[in-house]
Amino acid sequence: MQTTTVLLIILAAMAALLIVLFQYFFRSKTKGGLRVVLSFLRFVTIFSIFLLLLNPKFIKKSFSLEKSNLLVLVDNSSSIKQGTGQGQVDSILDILRNSDELGQKFNVEFYKFGKEIGILDSLDFLDNTTDIGKGIRALNTIFGKSESAVVLLTDGNSTLGEDYEYYGKKQKFPIFSMVLGDTTKYEDLRIVQVNSNKYAFLKNKYPVEVFVSYDGENAVTTSIKIAMNGKNVYTKRLELSKNKNAESITALLNASDVGLKTLRISVDPLVNEENKTNNVKYVAVEVIDEKTNVAIVSDVLHPDLGALKKALESNEQRSVTIVKPMVDLENLKDIDLLFLYQPTSSFRRIYEYISASKVATFTITGPKTNWDFINGIQNGYSKNSYGQAEEVSPLVNKSFDKFSIPDIQFENFPPLETNLGETMIIKNHDVLLSQSIKGSEIDEPLLVIMGDSQEREAVLFGENLWKWRIQNYRDRQSFKDFDLLMGKIVLLLTANEPRNRLILNYSTFYESSMDAKITANYFDTSFTFDPNAKIVLYLKQKEGDIEQEFPLLLKGGYYEVDLSNMRPGEYTFTVKVINENLYESGSFNIMDYDVEQQFTSSNYAKLERLSESTGGRVFYPSQTMDLLNDLMGNANFKPIRKSDENVVSLVDFRFLLGIMVVALATEWFIRKFNGLT
Repeated sequence: MQTTTVLLIILAAMAALLIVLFQYFFRSKTKGGLRVVLSFLRFVTIFSIFLLLLNPKFIKKSFSLEKSNLLVLVDNSSSIKQGTGQGQVDSILDILRNSDELGQKFNVEFYKFGKEIGILDSLDFLDNTTDIGKGIRALNTIFGKSESAVVLLTDGNSTLGEDYEYYGKKQKFPIFSMVLGDTTKYEDLRIVQVNSNKYAFLKNKYPVEVFVSYDGENAVTTSIKIAMNGKNVYTKRLELSKNKNAESITALLNASDVGLKTLRISVDPLVNEENKTNNVKYVAVEVIDEKTNVAIVSDVLHPDLGALKKALESNEQRSVTIVKPMVDLENLKDIDLLFLYQPTSSFRRIYEYISASKVATFTITGPKTNWDFINGIQNGYSKNSYGQAEEVSPLVNKSFDKFSIPDIQFENFPPLETNLGETMIIKNHDVLLSQSIKGSEIDEPLLVIMGDSQEREAVLFGENLWKWRIQNYRDRQSFKDFDLLMGKIVLLLTANEPRNRLILNYSTFYESSMDAKITANYFDTSFTFDPNAKIVLYLKQKEGDIEQEFPLLLKGGYYEVDLSNMRPGEYTFTVKVINENLYESGSFNIMDYDVEQQFTSSNYAKLERLSESTGGRVFYPSQTMDLLNDLMGNANFKPIRKSDENVVSLVDFRFLLGIMVVALATEWFIRKFNGLT
């Protein structure tokens, strides 16, 4: 308590005493013990009043020791299980957990990582990918504001995400790397990457690009082979050495018949090669006999044109060309869909061609659109344009049932630019997106689908669609959702067959490290999405007789089944709606590929560069005690003594008020009992 506060309390007591002496010893005629009792009660009351006015406080200090964090990050991927890695991890963790000195100096936390990071409760070494950068970044986010150090137990082979060596330059605390696995360098041939199209078209040639690398000191000769469904279709001889340790090979293969083609790309192993798993890779190519030809007609240059072309051609079953309105109409005879970008009077020939050929159209309008021309040239819709540009934001129509809308965060999308005016849709139509201005819905369509099963068209009342595609990448680090939306619109506009109430979405092949998922959309007889259906998938591996049954679970606006735990192989399946005569069948292939088995030895050189760039060191399992000594002797991680000051009121005002009430009441009662005024 401060000296000033003590002096004020003493002065308050003296002042209360003087007042009591004046009232009961100089002016009052009361004598004897009664005067002493009444004086005491009056003193208590007055002194309590003074204490309430002073409200004295004192500072309470508490001291604590804050220890640095020691974050042990353990690689839980399947590559650690190979060789001696698992035993090394168990031995190192036992030493770290049983070190009392380490626990006295640090708050020790244990984490594991593979594709994701989590608390280390147990290790199974089953993760099929390794993202070292993500693990380090997560610890940075959680412990970045405290004094910390990281002990990283890994083989240094990252198969996913950001390059952790370069991320180390952004690191906030030192990393002490413990190199697991075999550090011996072996001669090794490896297929680094295979690039191929997912689809090829019948009677065409399609490219397969293969990158081969060699680790070793001697000159070697090998052969690369490509087999299609078990039959060899390509062979080439390779000569590699220490100086020429990589080569790119491009093979052109014939798409002679329709169907799913499994390609086995292999490199003949060396005589003493330790790891032969990375000498083989599989890819699959589906040969199809159909292709959607799309033409974008525009008289202006705009970023929307490039965004549309990229989005549509993300599916290799579509081919996109950009043409002027004065294009030779003969060049449009094989076109399945026309995009009309901000039409003006120069589009007259195009509209006459559309009227005669009944080709599907997707019209995009904006400030440069000539609405007087559009209103007169077609009879599907019209707009009374005010000639004033305005930015409008999208609002999703949740009752839209032509197809399932991808999970796109439209609320984050930037506004499109359009002309203000009243729009009238004359044909039968469904609104996919409506307009809002500064958060207020204005009851105007933004994206509509019009027509029937024989003649369809779509209209987007706004330009700057390219901003949506960019925003989708910012939100998801992928253009996939936007491209999928455009693809579904194109499929709807170009499809001629009747609508199906059960629609499946799946890939014809999956890598074993990927999520093998099949999604389904089911509509009732009024073609409204039914969230209460019971849908079951019957799965059978082509090489076996066992059939498995999986329920499809509701995930928002669609149903989904996850088959990522299935073994590699070819599968056939049937999706059936229970209590309905509705079913769809298909097949897919899960490739036998484990990226974690592609490395022969640990990448100790990269881990050493990471540790040095962050102020740490690299260690090996035999140096675990050296790691402990380094951590214990590091002066940067000494516990810090911290003090907390808490200002506490000396008196409880409720308790003090109670004393005052009791003292005043007692004094009043005694005075009345004795006949005093």
